[in-house]
Amino acid sequence: MTPITSYPNAPDLAAEDYIVIGLATCFVKEDGEVHQVEVIEPIPSASLETLVKGTSTSFKYAYATTLGAVLDTDKPQIPEGFPQTAQIGDDFVERAIAAARTYKRREAAKSLIPLGTTYTDFKYSTERKRVLNVTRVVTKEDNVKQHSHTHKVL
Repeated sequence: MTPITSYPNAPDLAAEDYIVIGLATCFVKEDGEVHQVEVIEPIPSASLETLVKGTSTSFKYAYATTLGAVLDTDKPQIPEGFPQTAQIGDDFVERAIAAARTYKRREAAKSLIPLGTTYTDFKYSTERKRVLNVTRVVTKEDNVKQHSHTHKVL
């Protein structure tokens, strides 16, 4: 039996597909000041495996749920248990679809957080601040000097 697809941009996914959503502490720079914000983001399987092993992260906790619980067609939904003041991360729909595909490919990652449970044993740290709206300005000093023979045919 073929699963009923509820995502027009992802015909390979269904509402009952597994996904992990996390609550991350991030920062926004406004008027020279840095403000703390909480962001809800999907966590792909490879990232989850690394975080469970003890890598420092800005994620406070993660919740294993289904794609249908966090996406209503193409609209993000805040799952129960997450603060209503938290923001939905940028490109949430696209990232949630991509993350759900990683769990379809790597079934073993689903055993790290059973469906419907929350994982809180991350090595939480904000020592390295994750600034969301930082802009990078490229200057001439950023250019790498190449050896004079780099582009010559010898």
